Amino acid sequence: MPPACSAMFQNDVWLCGYAKGDQNIDSGKNEDEIMLQMFGSDEEAIAKIPTQVQTLPGEGPGEVLVSEYKPIPEPVPDVDYLQELLAIQQQGPRAIGFFGTRNMGFMHQELIEILSYAMVITKNHIFTSGASGTNAAVIRGALRAEKPELLTVILPQSLKKQPPESQELLAKVKHVIEKPHNDHLPLIEASRLCNMDIISHVQQVICFAFHDSRLLMETCQEAKNLRKIVTLFYLD
Repeated sequence: MPPACSAMFQNDVWLCGYAKGDQNIDSGKNEDEIMLQMFGSDEEAIAKIPTQVQTLPGEGPGEVLVSEYKPIPEPVPDVDYLQELLAIQQQGPRAIGFFGTRNMGFMHQELIEILSYAMVITKNHIFTSGASGTNAAVIRGALRAEKPELLTVILPQSLKKQPPESQELLAKVKHVIEKPHNDHLPLIEASRLCNMDIISHVQQVICFAFHDSRLLMETCQEAKNLRKIVTLFYLD
């Protein structure tokens, strides 16, 4: 009798877990047979272990939930990108709005003049505002092309609100649109309204800005929202 078992008997059953008569029967069996009888075969144990799918919760007891196969959807074409690509590939002149910072070096201004000149001689209509820096370079380049009908300058306020050097340059422009009703507004707010007006007249926007040029970034985003072609050049 194993030492861990009690010497007491109850209904001829040993407290260690098997009947009294089993001692003599099991004495003739080897250890493997005893383990097999107590715990079952390895195949039976493996068969009872639930699979990963069987462990998923189901509607009721014993129900196996099988995950449904869902094919990966095909990517949807970017409609805005396709429209922009189509507009770029279309031949013929278009209305182009130029925007940019006042704080610009001499070399950058020369490049913008060349770009503006090239746009006008290819019969594109240029829209810009009246200010120093980018706008002044755009106006000078467009005037060099000697096609005054293809340049329109929209001012944020009345002409008298412009600095003297800008007034001198604007005197050479045939189409200048003033907004004296915005003279009472801060310049930043009047410029925002002016930029929105220019966007409404053009199909494409070309902008020269720094990453922290908040008003210009807002202008470009608004142009994108209106499905305009936006070309943004960062100066930093």
